[in-house]
Amino acid sequence: MPVIRANVLGMCFGVRDALTLLRGIEAPQTVTIHGELVHNEVVLHQLRVRGFGMVTEAERDALPDTPRVLVTAHGVSDRERHRLTAAGKTLIDTTCPLVQRVHAAALKFAAAGFHLVVIGKPGHVEVRGIVEDVPSHDVVPSVAAVRTYGASRLGVICQSTTPPELAVSVLAEIRRRNPHAEVTYADTICRPTREHQRALAELLPQVEAVVVVGGRNSNNTVELARRVADYGLPACHVVGPGDLEGAWVTRFVRVGLTAGTSTLEETVDAVERRLEEMMSSGACRI
Repeated sequence: MPVIRANVLGMCFGVRDALTLLRGIEAPQTVTIHGELVHNEVVLHQLRVRGFGMVTEAERDALPDTPRVLVTAHGVSDRERHRLTAAGKTLIDTTCPLVQRVHAAALKFAAAGFHLVVIGKPGHVEVRGIVEDVPSHDVVPSVAAVRTYGASRLGVICQSTTPPELAVSVLAEIRRRNPHAEVTYADTICRPTREHQRALAELLPQVEAVVVVGGRNSNNTVELARRVADYGLPACHVVGPGDLEGAWVTRFVRVGLTAGTSTLEETVDAVERRLEEMMSSGACRI
């Protein structure tokens, strides 16, 4: 077959459970989704068509007009929950259980008197939800961002979609730069992230290029595309089959296919069908 799938790809259980819950909601026009349910344009379009209200993640400081507010899979802080419920809003919670685990680890460190260090993207909606409940914290996206901290006890956790090797290198640098401190690490990287990256690593030696399917703003999808490029293969990040370009596709005999954790199965299938059509026809071959 000209298209070879990664043996793990696409939607994780947290996103699947959230979408299952949304399918059972009646009167969606009475519900505002508090930010992007997932970072996937196809999913968000389907929710708009059904009538759900939505605000962007940058607009979440304003109170929604609807009586019900849906907390996304990325979660929110306890402080934000209290703000919404104090305003009379009924919350529908779709926070991923693995994100809840990150929150719990952060609060445990804070309660024990640690200065919290989060390995992750500053400003990312998941990270924002974690640190809003912890007064003493830093967010570190890279080894270069690590500094010497004044605290004598450092509790280190990860945004759930952090690449495992990044976590290892940043943690080592935190320890190197803070020899005076007690550094305790809680591994909060989610299992689906690890499995998607492992499956991609197994796929790469078998193919000449990889198509990565997922939202443009999806952290884990962007990371999959970066890993392909770092391996030295061409990577094509698409939201759906309409983004595929024949001139790019038909340069290759064997193309790999993977997808981020918020990508619908039907989107992956549609991209695969279009890839196979392009490769078998040889249209636009250069």
